[in-house]
Amino acid sequence: MRFSKEKRRRKIHLRIRKSVIGTAQRPRLSVYRSNLSIYCQLIDDTAGHTLAAASSRDKGVEKSTKLEQSRQVGKMIADKAKSLSIETVVFDRGGYLYHGRVKALAEGAREGGLKL
Repeated sequence: MRFSKEKRRRKIHLRIRKSVIGTAQRPRLSVYRSNLSIYCQLIDDTAGHTLAAASSRDKGVEKSTKLEQSRQVGKMIADKAKSLSIETVVFDRGGYLYHGRVKALAEGAREGGLKL
């Protein structure tokens, strides 16, 4: 086996990051998915700052299926973005396939009012 899954995902993520850049007006919505949790951040790449973050380990997320937790995290990050008066973001899937929990997070963010 030449590459592990993590190295392969990292390589794909770097390829995506060549074209996906976040600004203060349109930050990057970065996603990280572990076996148990899902995390997302709004990042301003020009200043190098994280504007907001949410995860399935936060207090507002109910214990349910991982797919439903991902949708709740998407809604949470959308609420935090609205409080910062951010309406549009650039979606960075982090080298993961746009499927399952990553897709559920993006749909939850759209339901919360973000434009991806």
